[in-house]
Amino acid sequence: MAERRVTIGWAEGLHARPASVFVKAVAATGVPITIAKPGGNPVNAGSMLGLLALGAQGGEEVVLASDAEGADAALDRLAKLVQEGLDELPAAA
Repeated sequence: MAERRVTIGWAEGLHARPASVFVKAVAATGVPITIAKPGGNPVNAGSMLGLLALGAQGGEEVVLASDAEGADAALDRLAKLVQEGLDELPAAA
């Protein structure tokens, strides 16, 4: 299982607009991804409801994980998006 621990860079956390950006970015990777607070239960990172229920705030750490093929590249891109609070998924390296 590949995973990335990342601190949320959006001041408002994963709520409203940043959550929408993140869900679209997850879908764009084509890889099933989960997200969780450390020690918490993972939720589907591509689910807006799951993401909002997570209640992740700006500055909190989250864990992105996947065991699918292509997970490392997808997780690297999503980690950068979350950590830097970007408005779109960074280009693949």
